[in-house]
Amino acid sequence: MIIKYFFLIALTCLLSCKAQKEGHSPVGEEIENMKLVANDSFSNIEEYQTLVIKDEKSLRKFYSTINKTRKPGLPVPIVDFSKEIVLLVCLGEQKGKNKPVLSKLKETDNEFVIAVETVKEQQQGEKSVQAVYFPFYLYKMPLVDKIITFQNIDN
Repeated sequence: MIIKYFFLIALTCLLSCKAQKEGHSPVGEEIENMKLVANDSFSNIEEYQTLVIKDEKSLRKFYSTINKTRKPGLPVPIVDFSKEIVLLVCLGEQKGKNKPVLSKLKETDNEFVIAVETVKEQQQGEKSVQAVYFPFYLYKMPLVDKIITFQNIDN
């Protein structure tokens, strides 16, 4: 009998948990077939930056920049640039853990506008001191023959 009540209380707590209800809905539409390829908390890039990478040489150049202080360095992801492009988002200096949410704002015959929102990641417990991070996120998506622009959305 006590086990039933314990199970019922535990189930109620799990279903009503605030963290599970908190979600972030993007400003624009979801970008079809976009996939997170790589990310890390330390990129050596101190300013906010977005970039569209269309070839292997540019991707390797970015990885040589972030791997300057790493031994061994992060592996360069394998991307088929004949079918895909890579979107790079470097958030610059961040206090606490934040992550970007990418969504499609507008698409025309020759332009593709991507919204980049920065949202706080869920933290376990209260922390009085927040570390400084320089995160980067690398996404791949199907090749588009349009000009891709990024629009930073401030929260």
